[in-house]
Amino acid sequence: MKRSIIKWTTLTIATLMFSIFGAIGARADMLRMAVTTSFHNSGLAEILLPEIKKDTGIEVQLLVVGTGQAIRLGKAGDVDAILVHARAAEEAFVAAGFGTHRREIMYNDFIIVGPASDPADVAGAKSITEAMQKISAARPKFVSRGDDSGTHKKEMSLWQAAGISPEGDWYAPVGAGMGAALNTASGLDAYILSDRASWLNFGNKGDLAILYQSDAGLFNQYAYLPVNPAKHPHVKTGLAMRLEDWLTSERAKELIDGYRLHGEQLFTFNAK
Repeated sequence: MKRSIIKWTTLTIATLMFSIFGAIGARADMLRMAVTTSFHNSGLAEILLPEIKKDTGIEVQLLVVGTGQAIRLGKAGDVDAILVHARAAEEAFVAAGFGTHRREIMYNDFIIVGPASDPADVAGAKSITEAMQKISAARPKFVSRGDDSGTHKKEMSLWQAAGISPEGDWYAPVGAGMGAALNTASGLDAYILSDRASWLNFGNKGDLAILYQSDAGLFNQYAYLPVNPAKHPHVKTGLAMRLEDWLTSERAKELIDGYRLHGEQLFTFNAK
């Protein structure tokens, strides 16, 4: 009787130890990545994450924030990598030693969305600079994300290029993600700068329509930046590099280029 109890106890301890170390091993394959709200709103993450786990065993936990906040999370070592779309801020992040490098993954473009009646005649603009000037001159409602995101940074650079400092009752910063900002624009029948993927995946379009697009100045590049272990030794550099290998693979290209909504391709793979 004693022998069987001892045997059962030994097996139980072994099982418990296996479970504990198995759980630790599983957690070791979890990577935290800060991503932009525009990437998340597009729906592409729902396609990529299960395939990443299946192919690599890595469970990617997303922190969905604006680009500015994603970079701050990377600087603080609160994530292992970031996927964002604001090149100047990304290059500064790497130059300051917070990221090991910057790897381009895919791109899409920005668009100007607004009321179908187009009171500012944005559709008649011959350049994105002229489009911004028309909006400023007509002063219809314009919703800005106002959240230091990649989209907000792009919007501010477009105003600057047009020689405009937007202010007044017509200009409405909301301090929110792309989906919330689009909802506000829809409710106000306002103009807004959006990435194409978020717009295509947005279900509350109301009377809004794409009014200006296909301008070289609206190019929108997404890049992957692993957090530097020299700054934060606890980050999972090995997993971050394995994820980068997958994100730049033929399998990723197939999924990214193949992702469509309403028959339109949302992103184009361009990893080098």
